[in-house]
Amino acid sequence: MTGTERVHYKTFIYDSARWTGFELRPDDIVISTPPKCGTTWMQRICALLVFQTAELEKPLTSVSPWIDMLTRPHADVLSELEAQQHRRFIKTHTPFDGLPWDPRVTYLCVGRDPRDVALSWDHHVANTDLASVLAARGASVGNDDIAPMVEMLDQGPPPRPASERERFWAFAMDPTPPTEMSGSLLSVLHHLGSFWAVRDRANVLMLHYDDLKADLEGEMRALAARLSIAVPEERWPGLVEAATFEEMRRNADRFAPAVTESIWRDNRQFFRRGTSGQWRDLFEHGDHGRYQARVRELASPDLAAWVHHEATTR
Repeated sequence: MTGTERVHYKTFIYDSARWTGFELRPDDIVISTPPKCGTTWMQRICALLVFQTAELEKPLTSVSPWIDMLTRPHADVLSELEAQQHRRFIKTHTPFDGLPWDPRVTYLCVGRDPRDVALSWDHHVANTDLASVLAARGASVGNDDIAPMVEMLDQGPPPRPASERERFWAFAMDPTPPTEMSGSLLSVLHHLGSFWAVRDRANVLMLHYDDLKADLEGEMRALAARLSIAVPEERWPGLVEAATFEEMRRNADRFAPAVTESIWRDNRQFFRRGTSGQWRDLFEHGDHGRYQARVRELASPDLAAWVHHEATTR
């Protein structure tokens, strides 16, 4: 950030301090989204635009590493990025105020209806192999700083609310500061709010998950224009097809994040459904008002309207 100290975000899985020592290049693309808002989708789209082919020599997670994830040695990630000669596109879940600022770099943020994020996060947690995550973290940075968590997990996974609806409200009402946790309504709206505040900057672009769903080709063409990437007309059909949810799920072993650390119970389940509006089957009488009240506590009306693709009073 220009003229201000960066906010430090650290959860058990990532640490924004790992941006320290990383040298940005003028044409870098930083993809910063809350979890389950389309991060991997945007990485795939950027790969297609940069390379203009559906083929990748390495898994997407290696081509576009998550720089602040603690399951890989920091030096390895930095050296991997330094060795890249193509235009780099880098994944992060760090909000804007925790990132290094460079006016020559393009910052992309993707938003999604937080109600859909909550359901996707629920399945994401269920699909995570915590033992593998902790083993990779331990080998990379050690687990001494989270010893109580490791000790607790040694006794088995922590209990979760029994019903999907109860887990939704645990997500919605969790008060944990966003600097310490990324899986809550508070953290999602905080992250998007950090970009919303700077959305008028020429090198900051906010995209919406539902717009990508509704008009993938149009959104990809608009993004290519913003990135000053020229794509021959005859290549567009193949690139758009390769960016579809179905194609990514079909090739989950290549496109799921962190497949090199084997942290998922099932790579295909990372791309579970990719739809919007699933939360409607979950809400009961009174839930709409309760949710709207919570959103009003956490987000400005204009941000809330944008992220929900509808008035929050509906």
